Amino acid sequence: MSRNIVLSTLALCLLAACNTPAQPESTDPQTQAAAAKHPVPQQLDFRRLQGVAQSFEIDGQTVHYRAFENIVYVQNPVDTRYQVMNIYIPEAYFHGGSVQGFDADSAPIFLPNQVGGYMPAAPGKPEPNTRNGNQPNAIMVALSQGFVVASPGARGRSDAGGRAPAAIVDLKAAVRYLHANDAAMPGRAERIISNGTSAGGALSALLGTSGNAPDFEPYLREAGAAPASDAVFAVSAYCPITNLEHADMAYEWQFNGVHDYQKISIQNIDYRVERKLVKGTQTAEQTALSDQLASQFPAYVNSLNLRDEIGRPLRLEADGSGSFKNYMNRRLLQSAQLALNEGTDIPEQDWLTVRGSRAYAADFHGYARFVGRQKTTPAFDAVDLSSGENNLFGDEATDKKHFTDFSMRHSTVPGARRADNGIVRLMNAMNYIGPDGTRHYRIRVGQNDRDTSLAISAILALKLQNHGKQVDYHIPWGVAHSGDYDLPELFAWARKISQEP
Repeated sequence: MSRNIVLSTLALCLLAACNTPAQPESTDPQTQAAAAKHPVPQQLDFRRLQGVAQSFEIDGQTVHYRAFENIVYVQNPVDTRYQVMNIYIPEAYFHGGSVQGFDADSAPIFLPNQVGGYMPAAPGKPEPNTRNGNQPNAIMVALSQGFVVASPGARGRSDAGGRAPAAIVDLKAAVRYLHANDAAMPGRAERIISNGTSAGGALSALLGTSGNAPDFEPYLREAGAAPASDAVFAVSAYCPITNLEHADMAYEWQFNGVHDYQKISIQNIDYRVERKLVKGTQTAEQTALSDQLASQFPAYVNSLNLRDEIGRPLRLEADGSGSFKNYMNRRLLQSAQLALNEGTDIPEQDWLTVRGSRAYAADFHGYARFVGRQKTTPAFDAVDLSSGENNLFGDEATDKKHFTDFSMRHSTVPGARRADNGIVRLMNAMNYIGPDGTRHYRIRVGQNDRDTSLAISAILALKLQNHGKQVDYHIPWGVAHSGDYDLPELFAWARKISQEP
């Protein structure tokens, strides 16, 4: 159903001129104690800021909020186009009021990043989503439901200062800003819910698994991040482009034998990404590399000691078959069945057996042929250093680098260099999964997504689940590589977990 959205500014009222205080002090004793123990550097003190009173309409409801935009969240910024954050707070919280059961002390903080393709990203704003029929974006929906919203920008790979691990360092610094200012601003920093799509989904997951990890401390100190926690309460990750060290072998395990492709050519215009399809067929050399990479994936899967939801081990045989592949078939069947239950008409497809309103059987490699290959081999660490990920792991001296031993051995670029393993490790959520840290994860990857193997998100979800995390993982039917397409369900989940003790 289409939503009527009207954006407006209420007299552009600076807080200094308003009759209400700029920000109510928290009354929570634990928050006050934490603030006293770790004083906020003056440069990062939220109380110094002035905001603007604004509003929009959504579903006939007028949402009043205050906007604090372009907040530099580190003391030593390299690029203030991106190392800034927009914070939006429901107006009611400045008057002792509540919104849908939340108030200034209890409101969760929704943290959506705008990163795509590991490119630099400006912070988001409450405005209609032009890619989704001008429907309200996630920030608008969050504000309408009483969430405080903090949308951080982050540096990206197109600038020398934005190579790995700059983006995750920036997002962590933004989280630290929120924790440091918990007593000074509405919203509960112990209830930060991160959200991102694609590379942004990978960074969202990494925020969750690597909270307060010592590996990042030198980078955060150099940036002048606030002396506070960088842990988040929950993670929403749409189609995360993660686990880059193993993404090539996972992609070939899925698409090995599929030779034709429709490759996406990306034109980078600052943080705006234009995507065009280019058709082709894998060369004999690429096919041979695909065979080699696919044969390496079973050993990796087996090294993870994965188990399904009832404790059964998930493994792969040397030929790529096995219980993990059967698990992927079950997840695709669940996706189809849920779509059928919701009344979706599923056309006949040779990889899926449907009888009436029941989905009976799925063939994973038939599914791969059906959705089609999108990337040539190797998909991420390209042997000619042509991928965005090669650019991500470059530095000021070398624009693009390999980040796997396999592609380094098969490189076609004279004098190619390899990224440091320590830097590569910092960008993978899988490397930080343990018994502690963020408990709640919501992972969504569309059934028509071809940007990375479905196995990558499944492995992430399973490993989290095996470490006792609460994981809501689903493969929505008919959805391509995208995010924020199920906002009612996303915020129902966010509200439910936020109300836990």
